[in-house]
This record gives sequence, structure tokens and C-alpha cells, in this order.
Amino acid sequence: MSTVPTQFDASAPWQLDAQVSLRDEEFGALAYHHGNRRLVFLKSRTLVDLVRGLEKYESATAALEHFSPARELHQYESALASLARSEVLSER
Repeated sequence: MSTVPTQFDASAPWQLDAQVSLRDEEFGALAYHHGNRRLVFLKSRTLVDLVRGLEKYESATAALEHFSPARELHQYESALASLARSEVLSER
């Protein structure tokens, strides 16, 4: 069972929560959490790719550096923090 982090730590390893399913859409994807029944919109393909690829990296920072354009790094880090608060992401 995952716990909701009080703060998003980008230096920690993260992953798509095991209870979350992603469904690709034209705008990005829908994330549905089967435990809390929350539906979250991921509004860009880059964000979807980042979320799907998180588990392959030693930290969220490493994944951000790979997937995010440098000028938008802070924006994507904020998006990951929001997804962690929504329980779409969990720490590994």
C-alpha cells in the first residue's frame, strides 16, 4: 500500500503507482487510480513519456533531464509533484 508523500523529492526514485492505469488520448493520457478512484489528466505526450519512464531512472531528476526540454524542467517537476500528491506516482 502506497503512502501519500508530504513533499515531492525529485532526488528520490519514483514510479507510476501499481494501482494506476494510463489510457492514451490525443491530448496525452488519462490516469485512473483504481484504489481512490481518482481520474487525472496528463496533458502532454512528454509528461506521459516521463511518467511511463520514471521507473527506469535512479531519480525523478534523472528522468526529468532525459525527457524534459531544459527550459521546461521546472514545469515538469511541478507536474510530477502534483501527480505524487494525487497518488498517481509513488516512491520506489
